[in-house]
Amino acid sequence: MPKINGNEIRPGNVLEHNDGLWAAVKVDHVKPGKGGAFAQVELRNLRNGSKLNERFRSADKVEKVRLEQKDQQFLYENDGMLVFMDTTSYEQVELPAEILGDRRPFLQDGMTVVVEFHDAEALSASLPQKVTCKIVETEPVVKGQTAANSFKPAILDNGIKVMVPPFVGQDEMIVVNTETMEYAERA
Repeated sequence: MPKINGNEIRPGNVLEHNDGLWAAVKVDHVKPGKGGAFAQVELRNLRNGSKLNERFRSADKVEKVRLEQKDQQFLYENDGMLVFMDTTSYEQVELPAEILGDRRPFLQDGMTVVVEFHDAEALSASLPQKVTCKIVETEPVVKGQTAANSFKPAILDNGIKVMVPPFVGQDEMIVVNTETMEYAERA
């Protein structure tokens, strides 16, 4: 694995540190008036989710880990574990449902997600950026309110509440951005 200097750490990098795999969440480069510059890095453990703040000087060397990304199909949930299948080898892998956090309701049967692996160990899963959902409940459409830059609340078929434009009605299909959890467009 390649070693990088402490000042080359960027958010999103995965590092091998203290016998664990850590993702750099936030990186601040600090140059104090006295002494050498350093990078203040907030790390999140990929295995248990714990957080850690570390200082890396430019002379410090850290192992940068490359994660392998594979497309996996979601099959079902069993006792808080999400079961995914590799569509080429048909191997199944289980990940805890908490790995998706508050985006869990957007996971649909048969959906293809990207699972990141280190060696043979599955570490994380990420949903597609846009998901199509059905509006179950919202206020009725008001004629003539299409140009106004206002939004109204709507409840989706997965129980999530999002703000939608006034021209979108009940039982319509919409596209939701899973990163921002906001309305993107009509489906």
